[in-house]
Amino acid sequence: MKYGLLMAATLSAAAVTSTHAVTSPQKIEASRVTSNYAQTKYPLVFSHGMSGFIRLGNDALGLDYWYQILPDLTRNGANVWATRVSPFNSSEIRGEQLAQQVEEVLALTGAPKVNLLGHSHGGPTIRYVAGIMPDKVASLTAIGSPNKGSPVADFILNIRDAAPVLEKPLVTIVNFLSQAIVWAQGLDPKSYPHDSLAGANSLTAAGSAKFNAKFPMGVPTTACGEGAYKEKGIYFYSFTGNTPVTNLLDPDSAMLATSLIINNKGDNDGLVPRCSARFGKTIRDNYYWNHLDEVNQVLGLRNIFAPDPVSVYRQQANRLKLQGL
Repeated sequence: MKYGLLMAATLSAAAVTSTHAVTSPQKIEASRVTSNYAQTKYPLVFSHGMSGFIRLGNDALGLDYWYQILPDLTRNGANVWATRVSPFNSSEIRGEQLAQQVEEVLALTGAPKVNLLGHSHGGPTIRYVAGIMPDKVASLTAIGSPNKGSPVADFILNIRDAAPVLEKPLVTIVNFLSQAIVWAQGLDPKSYPHDSLAGANSLTAAGSAKFNAKFPMGVPTTACGEGAYKEKGIYFYSFTGNTPVTNLLDPDSAMLATSLIINNKGDNDGLVPRCSARFGKTIRDNYYWNHLDEVNQVLGLRNIFAPDPVSVYRQQANRLKLQGL
């Protein structure tokens, strides 16, 4: 889950710059390579969360979803690809879109497998791909992902159930936002299916349980435990933040409001409970980050004492490298 009103405020100024087709992943280039620290055996393929994107706007004024993270990995020797799927839709629909792009990365690079990394709803998205084509996936890394759902999704749908008259206008508004995000990347909004209701249902506790029954690999079987570290030759990792407000000057401090919805569920990053984010080998589940800090947003603002997300992703790439992945 991601951005919401913050992104809506930026879309009107975003320029149309990209002509990539729906299924085309984007290779991240660097003007120079300074080390091989992040040079994994298999390409690193990134999947954004709900209301996500690769880049909004032009080179001068645009905003990258994975702010400063992917270029840094490339400078450190990694073969990095960013993907785009429907900003709002079910985990299965997004997973099918990502699977097509994984096939394209494999064809373009000649690699037999990829390392998949997904933030937020990108977590279930990459898990879907591993479930349907495990022989083409070397590892999964879920970042701040609602593997067992988010109470925020349940809260939103409970409002819908209490006041059914609100469903149609809310769905229309969020689907329009989804189309605007696609348009701001220079793409035809009609080329992507937009279904905010399906997206919300996917991230409820019930929707996540149903998804996990189909794609159980790496998911903890206890309330706040760790999942299997490896299945079908695929290695599983996760990390997350657990602090909704980290810098009062950062616009994402608005997540204090959503965190209150989750408050009785334990600590969280503003949108996802810490225990829901645990998956496979938990590298760390208490980074001093909120949900947007996990992708170095907004524009790198975070608490002065918080770890640098760019460095954490670089370390994860090195971890995969040392694992032979």
